[in-house]
Amino acid sequence: MSIISDLIQSTETELQRQVARLDSPRTSLYHQMLTYHMGWTGEGAGPEATGKRIRPLLVLLTAASNGAEWQPALPAAAAVELLHNFSLVHDDIQDNSAKRRGRATVWVKWGPAQAINAGDGLFVLSNLAITDLIASYPADTVIQAARILQDRCLDLTRGQFLDISYEQRLDLGVEDYWPMISGKTAALLSGCCALGALLGGADESTQEAYRSFGHFLGLAFQVQDDILGIWGDETVTGKSTASDLVDGKKSLPVLVGLGKKGRFAERWVQGPIQPGEVQEIAALLASEGGYEATHEASRQMTDMAINSLREADPQGQAGDALLDLADKLLKRQA
Repeated sequence: MSIISDLIQSTETELQRQVARLDSPRTSLYHQMLTYHMGWTGEGAGPEATGKRIRPLLVLLTAASNGAEWQPALPAAAAVELLHNFSLVHDDIQDNSAKRRGRATVWVKWGPAQAINAGDGLFVLSNLAITDLIASYPADTVIQAARILQDRCLDLTRGQFLDISYEQRLDLGVEDYWPMISGKTAALLSGCCALGALLGGADESTQEAYRSFGHFLGLAFQVQDDILGIWGDETVTGKSTASDLVDGKKSLPVLVGLGKKGRFAERWVQGPIQPGEVQEIAALLASEGGYEATHEASRQMTDMAINSLREADPQGQAGDALLDLADKLLKRQA
């Protein structure tokens, strides 16, 4: 078994152990809501429904690449994945999204009120999970880990606030984009790497290098997502390239296009993009530099992520796996 598959299998076991806190007769349906969202139960359950578990992998690989055993860090790996999924459940409600990984979202199946509570449950479970580190680490280390988790969670809410507040604004520029995705996407990835480095026993400068790697990895990941959301291959991404433009998403290419004040900007302010004109609008945006500028931003963020990871100097089999994972994430097509 490869180290990645071993880590994923162990992470799933730990996640199920944490979520099982709700598995009792009076809250069995509540427990079912969480197991459904996590991809373990219900129609379509399985690897496609669980997602790639990138965040817990970053925690465990970072810890192990510093020469530590990764098993004691499993509660932290579970904590970041539960936190991530808390944000997804709430995002689906806020974005009125009916589907998540090809399946009906929790709020569609059980209603917004129960879905909000399910998201809250995942948040609380995340906080309980991080305290389980006390079985293997000194109390001050556990407090530091909990502080990292909470700081990143606060950043998540900041990013979500900005994302929602941007929806109706027409005065945004590229400079408004980076603070938003630093919270929504980069915060938790940087937190994962910071947690792993802390639990792996890295010194402060190495911890900072890993944190920086996670930050720029998150920025590059979101910029790539913006490119794929407009110009990606639908057969590869599994997502319609019409959705980002039709939904009026203030992605980086769109903000670049608006800044040009050309034909794309003129069409954008006239009202929602219709599905039938998406291909034409995407081509127009590309012709006005939206694709080129966004691709260059992705390259810059990728270079900074790789440079930070090299500075951290991950070691051993876990270090090789971390470098390979970073390479795949930074060159993804879906």
